[in-house]
Amino acid sequence: MTVNEDALMDGAGLDESGRTGKREVVGSRTGADQLGDDSQVGEGGSDEDVGERGVVLEGTGGVYRVLTSNDVVREASLAGRLKKVDGGKRSDGSRRRNTVRAGMTRMKLAVGDDVLVQPVEGGDGAWMISRILPRRSQLARRNPGGGYGERVVIANLDQVVVVFAAAEPEPHPRMIDRFLVIAEGNALAARLVVNKVELVGEDVARARFGLYESAGYPVHYVSARSGLGLAGMHDMLKGRVSALTGPSGVGKSSLINALYPGLNLRVGEISASVNKGRHTTVGALLTPLPGGGFVGDTPGLREVGLWGLPADELDQLFPEFRPMLGFCRFADCTHRVEPGCAVRAAVAEDSVPTPDHPVTAERYESFLKLRDELETVARTWY
Repeated sequence: MTVNEDALMDGAGLDESGRTGKREVVGSRTGADQLGDDSQVGEGGSDEDVGERGVVLEGTGGVYRVLTSNDVVREASLAGRLKKVDGGKRSDGSRRRNTVRAGMTRMKLAVGDDVLVQPVEGGDGAWMISRILPRRSQLARRNPGGGYGERVVIANLDQVVVVFAAAEPEPHPRMIDRFLVIAEGNALAARLVVNKVELVGEDVARARFGLYESAGYPVHYVSARSGLGLAGMHDMLKGRVSALTGPSGVGKSSLINALYPGLNLRVGEISASVNKGRHTTVGALLTPLPGGGFVGDTPGLREVGLWGLPADELDQLFPEFRPMLGFCRFADCTHRVEPGCAVRAAVAEDSVPTPDHPVTAERYESFLKLRDELETVARTWY
Protein backbone atom coordinates (compact mmCIF):
# COMPACT_ATOMS: atom_id res chain seq x y z
CA MET A 1 0.00 0.00 0.00
CA THR A 2 1.04 3.56 -0.50
CA VAL A 3 0.21 6.42 1.80
CA ASN A 4 -0.96 9.67 0.24
CA GLU A 5 0.32 12.00 2.94
CA ASP A 6 -1.55 15.08 1.73
CA ALA A 7 -4.83 13.21 1.87
CA LEU A 8 -4.12 11.33 5.08
CA MET A 9 -2.78 14.14 7.19
CA ASP A 10 -5.78 16.39 6.59
CA GLY A 11 -8.34 15.00 8.99
CA ALA A 12 -10.89 17.78 8.64
CA GLY A 13 -13.72 18.43 6.26
CA LEU A 14 -15.68 15.39 5.17
CA ASP A 15 -17.44 15.96 1.89
CA GLU A 16 -20.16 14.07 0.06
CA SER A 17 -17.68 12.00 -1.95
CA GLY A 18 -16.04 10.36 1.02
CA ARG A 19 -13.68 11.02 3.86
CA THR A 20 -11.68 14.23 3.59
CA GLY A 21 -12.42 17.42 1.80
CA LYS A 22 -8.86 17.56 0.47
CA ARG A 23 -9.11 14.53 -1.80
CA GLU A 24 -11.29 14.90 -4.87
CA VAL A 25 -12.74 12.19 -7.07
CA VAL A 26 -10.74 12.46 -10.27
CA GLY A 27 -11.61 10.83 -13.55
CA SER A 28 -14.64 8.98 -12.23
CA ARG A 29 -16.12 6.55 -14.73
CA THR A 30 -19.87 6.60 -14.97
CA GLY A 31 -20.51 3.98 -17.62
CA ALA A 32 -19.26 2.74 -20.97
CA ASP A 33 -19.56 6.21 -22.50
CA GLN A 34 -17.07 7.51 -19.92
CA LEU A 35 -14.31 4.99 -20.68
CA GLY A 36 -12.70 7.25 -23.24
CA ASP A 37 -13.48 9.79 -25.90
CA ASP A 38 -12.18 7.56 -28.70
CA SER A 39 -13.37 4.02 -29.30
CA GLN A 40 -10.14 3.30 -31.20
CA VAL A 41 -6.90 4.25 -29.46
CA GLY A 42 -3.37 4.58 -30.72
CA GLU A 43 -3.76 4.76 -34.47
CA GLY A 44 -0.32 4.97 -36.07
CA GLY A 45 1.43 3.71 -32.89
CA SER A 46 2.83 0.31 -31.95
CA ASP A 47 0.65 -2.79 -31.93
CA GLU A 48 0.23 -2.58 -28.16
CA ASP A 49 -1.16 0.97 -28.46
CA VAL A 50 -3.89 0.03 -30.95
CA GLY A 51 -7.31 -1.26 -30.00
CA GLU A 52 -10.62 -0.56 -28.32
CA ARG A 53 -10.47 0.95 -24.87
CA GLY A 54 -12.39 -0.82 -22.14
CA VAL A 55 -12.58 -1.77 -18.47
CA VAL A 56 -12.12 -5.27 -17.05
CA LEU A 57 -15.37 -6.47 -15.44
CA GLU A 58 -14.23 -9.92 -14.30
CA GLY A 59 -11.86 -12.73 -15.12
CA THR A 60 -11.99 -16.51 -14.85
CA GLY A 61 -9.44 -19.05 -16.00
CA GLY A 62 -7.40 -16.53 -17.96
CA VAL A 63 -10.40 -15.15 -19.86
CA TYR A 64 -11.52 -11.62 -19.05
CA ARG A 65 -14.80 -9.84 -19.79
CA VAL A 66 -14.05 -6.29 -20.95
CA LEU A 67 -16.69 -3.58 -21.39
CA THR A 68 -15.55 -1.36 -24.25
CA SER A 69 -16.34 2.27 -24.91
CA ASN A 70 -18.65 1.02 -27.69
CA ASP A 71 -20.82 -0.57 -24.98
CA VAL A 72 -19.81 -4.06 -26.15
CA VAL A 73 -18.54 -6.78 -23.83
CA ARG A 74 -15.53 -8.62 -25.27
CA GLU A 75 -14.12 -11.87 -23.91
CA ALA A 76 -10.36 -11.55 -24.18
CA SER A 77 -7.20 -13.26 -23.01
CA LEU A 78 -4.04 -11.51 -21.90
CA ALA A 79 -1.42 -10.99 -24.61
CA GLY A 80 1.60 -13.21 -24.10
CA ARG A 81 4.01 -10.33 -23.62
CA LEU A 82 1.91 -9.02 -20.70
CA LYS A 83 2.24 -12.35 -18.89
CA LYS A 84 6.02 -12.10 -18.82
CA VAL A 85 7.86 -10.39 -16.02
CA ASP A 86 8.78 -6.88 -17.04
CA GLY A 87 11.71 -6.61 -14.69
CA GLY A 88 14.03 -4.97 -17.21
CA LYS A 89 17.51 -6.19 -18.07
CA ARG A 90 20.67 -6.81 -16.11
CA SER A 91 23.78 -4.71 -16.68
CA ASP A 92 25.15 -7.37 -19.08
CA GLY A 93 22.01 -7.13 -21.24
CA SER A 94 20.47 -10.44 -20.18
CA ARG A 95 16.86 -10.48 -19.02
CA ARG A 96 15.86 -11.06 -15.42
CA ARG A 97 14.50 -14.46 -14.52
CA ASN A 98 10.96 -15.05 -13.25
CA THR A 99 11.83 -14.68 -9.60
CA VAL A 100 9.59 -13.40 -6.83
CA ARG A 101 11.57 -10.16 -6.71
CA ALA A 102 11.32 -9.59 -10.45
CA GLY A 103 7.66 -10.55 -10.39
CA MET A 104 6.95 -7.73 -7.98
CA THR A 105 7.89 -5.23 -10.72
CA ARG A 106 5.15 -6.44 -13.08
CA MET A 107 1.67 -4.91 -12.92
CA LYS A 108 -0.73 -7.81 -12.89
CA LEU A 109 -4.14 -7.40 -14.50
CA ALA A 110 -6.97 -6.73 -12.06
CA VAL A 111 -10.69 -6.17 -12.23
CA GLY A 112 -11.28 -2.46 -12.85
CA ASP A 113 -8.19 -1.98 -14.97
CA ASP A 114 -8.51 0.18 -18.06
CA VAL A 115 -7.15 -1.78 -21.01
CA LEU A 116 -6.85 -1.87 -24.78
CA VAL A 117 -8.29 -4.90 -26.59
CA GLN A 118 -7.84 -5.95 -30.20
CA PRO A 119 -8.71 -8.95 -32.39
CA VAL A 120 -6.18 -11.78 -32.47
CA GLU A 121 -4.72 -12.04 -35.95
CA GLY A 122 -5.98 -15.29 -37.44
CA GLY A 123 -7.73 -16.00 -34.17
CA ASP A 124 -11.16 -16.75 -35.66
CA GLY A 125 -12.93 -14.00 -33.75
CA ALA A 126 -10.77 -14.21 -30.60
CA TRP A 127 -9.74 -11.03 -28.77
CA MET A 128 -6.74 -10.19 -26.62
CA ILE A 129 -5.81 -7.53 -24.09
CA SER A 130 -2.86 -5.76 -25.69
CA ARG A 131 -2.15 -3.15 -23.03
CA ILE A 132 -2.93 -2.37 -19.40
CA LEU A 133 -3.34 1.39 -18.99
CA PRO A 134 -1.95 3.28 -15.95
CA ARG A 135 -4.00 3.07 -12.77
CA ARG A 136 -5.17 6.07 -10.79
CA SER A 137 -5.92 4.04 -7.63
CA GLN A 138 -6.25 0.51 -6.36
CA LEU A 139 -7.52 -1.52 -3.43
CA ALA A 140 -4.88 -4.07 -2.47
CA ARG A 141 -4.36 -6.52 0.35
CA ARG A 142 -1.74 -9.05 1.33
CA ASN A 143 -1.86 -12.36 -0.48
CA PRO A 144 -4.13 -14.90 1.30
CA GLY A 145 -2.42 -17.25 3.73
CA GLY A 146 0.22 -14.70 4.70
CA GLY A 147 2.17 -15.14 1.46
CA TYR A 148 4.70 -12.60 0.28
CA GLY A 149 3.28 -9.96 -2.03
CA GLU A 150 0.09 -8.03 -2.52
CA ARG A 151 -3.11 -8.84 -4.34
CA VAL A 152 -4.94 -6.02 -6.11
CA VAL A 153 -8.63 -6.59 -5.45
CA ILE A 154 -10.02 -3.83 -7.73
CA ALA A 155 -8.27 -1.02 -9.63
CA ASN A 156 -9.29 2.59 -10.42
CA LEU A 157 -11.64 3.11 -7.50
CA ASP A 158 -13.24 6.26 -6.15
CA GLN A 159 -14.32 4.82 -2.80
CA VAL A 160 -14.39 1.71 -0.64
CA VAL A 161 -17.74 0.79 0.90
CA VAL A 162 -17.13 -1.48 3.89
CA VAL A 163 -20.24 -3.56 4.62
CA PHE A 164 -20.90 -5.28 7.93
CA ALA A 165 -24.08 -6.72 9.44
CA ALA A 166 -25.67 -5.53 12.64
CA ALA A 167 -26.19 -9.23 13.42
CA GLU A 168 -26.06 -12.64 11.72
CA PRO A 169 -23.10 -12.74 11.53
CA GLU A 170 -22.16 -10.77 14.62
CA PRO A 171 -19.93 -7.78 13.78
CA HIS A 172 -16.29 -7.84 14.86
CA PRO A 173 -15.08 -4.25 15.45
CA ARG A 174 -11.41 -5.24 15.08
CA MET A 175 -12.14 -6.56 11.59
CA ILE A 176 -13.97 -3.34 10.69
CA ASP A 177 -10.89 -1.39 11.70
CA ARG A 178 -8.70 -3.61 9.53
CA PHE A 179 -10.85 -3.00 6.45
CA LEU A 180 -10.81 0.76 7.10
CA VAL A 181 -7.03 0.78 7.54
CA ILE A 182 -6.62 -1.03 4.22
CA ALA A 183 -8.74 1.65 2.52
CA GLU A 184 -6.78 4.44 4.24
CA GLY A 185 -3.48 2.80 3.35
CA ASN A 186 -4.52 2.73 -0.30
CA ALA A 187 -5.43 6.46 -0.07
CA LEU A 188 -9.08 5.68 -0.82
CA ALA A 189 -12.14 7.32 0.68
CA ALA A 190 -14.04 4.88 2.89
CA ARG A 191 -17.62 4.53 4.08
CA LEU A 192 -19.18 2.04 6.47
CA VAL A 193 -22.54 0.42 5.67
CA VAL A 194 -24.34 -1.43 8.46
CA ASN A 195 -26.80 -3.90 6.92
CA LYS A 196 -29.53 -6.01 8.56
CA VAL A 197 -30.44 -3.19 10.94
CA GLU A 198 -33.92 -4.68 11.24
CA LEU A 199 -32.47 -7.54 13.33
CA VAL A 200 -31.43 -5.29 16.23
CA GLY A 201 -33.19 -1.96 15.66
CA GLU A 202 -31.71 1.30 14.46
CA ASP A 203 -31.03 2.70 17.95
CA VAL A 204 -28.97 -0.34 18.93
CA ALA A 205 -27.09 -0.25 15.64
CA ARG A 206 -26.26 3.44 16.03
CA ALA A 207 -25.03 2.88 19.58
CA ARG A 208 -22.80 0.02 18.41
CA PHE A 209 -21.31 1.69 15.32
CA GLY A 210 -21.44 5.35 16.33
CA LEU A 211 -17.73 5.40 17.22
CA TYR A 212 -16.94 5.27 13.50
CA GLU A 213 -19.00 8.39 12.86
CA SER A 214 -17.06 10.06 15.67
CA ALA A 215 -13.82 8.98 13.95
CA GLY A 216 -14.93 10.82 10.80
CA TYR A 217 -16.38 8.07 8.61
CA PRO A 218 -19.79 8.33 6.92
CA VAL A 219 -21.93 5.49 8.29
CA HIS A 220 -25.08 4.26 6.53
CA TYR A 221 -27.65 2.24 8.48
CA VAL A 222 -29.55 0.10 5.98
CA SER A 223 -31.67 -2.99 5.50
CA ALA A 224 -31.79 -4.86 2.22
CA ARG A 225 -34.92 -6.60 3.49
CA SER A 226 -36.98 -3.60 4.67
CA GLY A 227 -35.52 -0.92 2.38
CA LEU A 228 -34.25 1.26 5.21
CA GLY A 229 -31.54 3.65 4.03
CA LEU A 230 -31.40 2.37 0.46
CA ALA A 231 -32.19 5.75 -1.12
CA GLY A 232 -29.16 7.33 0.53
CA MET A 233 -26.96 4.42 -0.45
CA HIS A 234 -28.17 4.71 -4.04
CA ASP A 235 -27.12 8.38 -4.14
CA MET A 236 -23.72 7.58 -2.68
CA LEU A 237 -22.99 4.95 -5.37
CA LYS A 238 -24.25 6.96 -8.35
CA GLY A 239 -21.54 8.13 -10.72
CA ARG A 240 -18.69 6.60 -8.72
CA VAL A 241 -16.54 3.49 -8.99
CA SER A 242 -17.10 1.76 -5.66
CA ALA A 243 -15.81 -1.45 -4.13
CA LEU A 244 -18.12 -3.26 -1.75
CA THR A 245 -16.01 -5.22 0.67
CA GLY A 246 -16.49 -6.93 3.99
CA PRO A 247 -16.75 -10.43 5.47
CA SER A 248 -18.94 -13.17 4.07
CA GLY A 249 -22.64 -13.26 4.79
CA VAL A 250 -23.19 -9.58 5.58
CA GLY A 251 -25.38 -9.09 2.51
CA LYS A 252 -23.26 -7.18 -0.01
CA SER A 253 -24.87 -8.88 -3.00
CA SER A 254 -28.31 -8.66 -1.38
CA LEU A 255 -27.91 -4.90 -1.03
CA ILE A 256 -26.96 -4.44 -4.67
CA ASN A 257 -29.90 -6.60 -5.77
CA ALA A 258 -32.24 -4.54 -3.61
CA LEU A 259 -30.88 -1.31 -5.08
CA TYR A 260 -30.78 -2.57 -8.68
CA PRO A 261 -33.11 -5.58 -9.03
CA GLY A 262 -32.17 -6.19 -12.65
CA LEU A 263 -28.54 -6.95 -11.88
CA ASN A 264 -29.32 -10.32 -10.25
CA LEU A 265 -25.99 -10.72 -8.49
CA ARG A 266 -25.30 -14.00 -6.72
CA VAL A 267 -26.38 -14.07 -3.10
CA GLY A 268 -25.09 -16.44 -0.42
CA GLU A 269 -27.04 -17.85 2.48
CA ILE A 270 -25.89 -17.94 6.10
CA SER A 271 -24.77 -21.31 7.40
CA ALA A 272 -26.58 -21.84 10.68
CA SER A 273 -23.98 -24.34 11.89
CA VAL A 274 -21.01 -21.99 11.78
CA ASN A 275 -22.84 -18.65 11.34
CA LYS A 276 -20.47 -17.70 8.52
CA GLY A 277 -21.56 -16.73 5.06
CA ARG A 278 -20.72 -19.01 2.16
CA HIS A 279 -18.45 -17.59 -0.53
CA THR A 280 -21.00 -17.07 -3.28
CA THR A 281 -19.14 -14.35 -5.18
CA VAL A 282 -16.10 -16.37 -6.21
CA GLY A 283 -14.10 -13.51 -7.75
CA ALA A 284 -14.15 -9.73 -7.87
CA LEU A 285 -16.88 -8.53 -10.22
CA LEU A 286 -17.29 -4.99 -11.55
CA THR A 287 -20.84 -4.20 -12.60
CA PRO A 288 -22.03 -1.08 -14.50
CA LEU A 289 -24.86 0.63 -12.65
CA PRO A 290 -28.02 1.99 -14.24
CA GLY A 291 -27.73 5.76 -14.27
CA GLY A 292 -23.94 5.78 -14.04
CA GLY A 293 -21.12 4.34 -12.01
CA PHE A 294 -19.70 0.89 -11.33
CA VAL A 295 -19.83 -1.29 -8.26
CA GLY A 296 -17.24 -3.92 -7.46
CA ASP A 297 -18.58 -6.89 -5.55
CA THR A 298 -15.66 -8.70 -3.92
CA PRO A 299 -15.46 -12.17 -2.38
CA GLY A 300 -16.03 -12.36 1.37
CA LEU A 301 -12.63 -12.12 2.95
CA ARG A 302 -12.02 -14.54 5.80
CA GLU A 303 -8.53 -13.10 6.24
CA VAL A 304 -7.61 -9.49 5.73
CA GLY A 305 -3.85 -9.02 5.63
CA LEU A 306 -2.02 -5.71 5.68
CA TRP A 307 0.71 -5.17 3.13
CA GLY A 308 3.54 -2.72 2.56
CA LEU A 309 2.63 -0.43 5.45
CA PRO A 310 5.41 0.59 7.88
CA ALA A 311 4.28 0.13 11.46
CA ASP A 312 5.37 3.65 12.37
CA GLU A 313 2.94 5.11 9.81
CA LEU A 314 -0.13 3.26 11.10
CA ASP A 315 -1.16 6.17 13.31
CA GLN A 316 -1.71 8.30 10.17
CA LEU A 317 -4.43 5.85 9.08
CA PHE A 318 -6.64 6.46 12.11
CA PRO A 319 -8.34 9.80 11.27
CA GLU A 320 -9.09 10.69 14.88
CA PHE A 321 -5.39 10.33 15.76
CA ARG A 322 -4.20 12.89 13.22
CA PRO A 323 -4.83 16.10 15.23
CA MET A 324 -2.55 14.70 17.98
CA LEU A 325 0.31 13.57 15.75
CA GLY A 326 3.39 15.73 16.21
CA PHE A 327 2.47 16.68 19.78
CA CYS A 328 3.93 13.63 21.54
CA ARG A 329 7.03 14.28 23.65
CA PHE A 330 9.09 11.86 21.56
CA ALA A 331 9.23 12.09 17.77
CA ASP A 332 9.34 8.28 17.45
CA CYS A 333 6.49 7.70 19.90
CA THR A 334 4.78 4.32 19.42
CA HIS A 335 1.76 5.48 21.45
CA ARG A 336 2.15 2.51 23.80
CA VAL A 337 3.87 3.43 27.06
CA GLU A 338 5.87 6.56 26.35
CA PRO A 339 5.37 9.47 28.75
CA GLY A 340 3.91 12.57 27.17
CA CYS A 341 2.04 10.66 24.47
CA ALA A 342 -0.65 12.93 23.02
CA VAL A 343 -2.59 10.01 21.53
CA ARG A 344 -2.87 8.12 24.82
CA ALA A 345 -3.90 11.33 26.55
CA ALA A 346 -6.75 11.69 24.04
CA VAL A 347 -8.29 8.26 24.74
CA ALA A 348 -11.77 8.58 26.23
CA GLU A 349 -12.03 6.90 29.61
CA ASP A 350 -15.66 5.83 29.21
CA SER A 351 -15.46 4.93 25.49
CA VAL A 352 -17.60 7.95 24.61
CA PRO A 353 -15.56 10.43 22.55
CA THR A 354 -15.52 14.09 23.56
CA PRO A 355 -13.77 17.14 22.05
CA ASP A 356 -10.96 16.74 24.61
CA HIS A 357 -10.83 12.94 24.30
CA PRO A 358 -11.77 12.07 20.68
CA VAL A 359 -10.18 8.60 20.62
CA THR A 360 -12.29 5.68 21.84
CA ALA A 361 -10.69 2.90 23.86
CA GLU A 362 -11.91 0.37 21.27
CA ARG A 363 -10.20 2.09 18.37
CA TYR A 364 -7.02 2.63 20.39
CA GLU A 365 -6.92 -1.08 21.25
CA SER A 366 -7.35 -1.93 17.56
CA PHE A 367 -4.44 0.35 16.73
CA LEU A 368 -2.19 -1.44 19.22
CA LYS A 369 -3.09 -4.88 17.87
CA LEU A 370 -2.61 -3.83 14.26
CA ARG A 371 0.75 -2.25 15.08
CA ASP A 372 1.87 -5.49 16.74
CA GLU A 373 0.81 -7.37 13.59
CA LEU A 374 2.69 -5.03 11.28
CA GLU A 375 5.84 -5.30 13.34
CA THR A 376 5.59 -9.09 13.29
CA VAL A 377 5.10 -9.09 9.52
CA ALA A 378 8.13 -6.83 9.07
CA ARG A 379 10.33 -9.16 11.12
CA THR A 380 9.10 -12.18 9.16
CA TRP A 381 9.58 -10.71 5.68
CA TYR A 382 12.48 -8.33 6.08
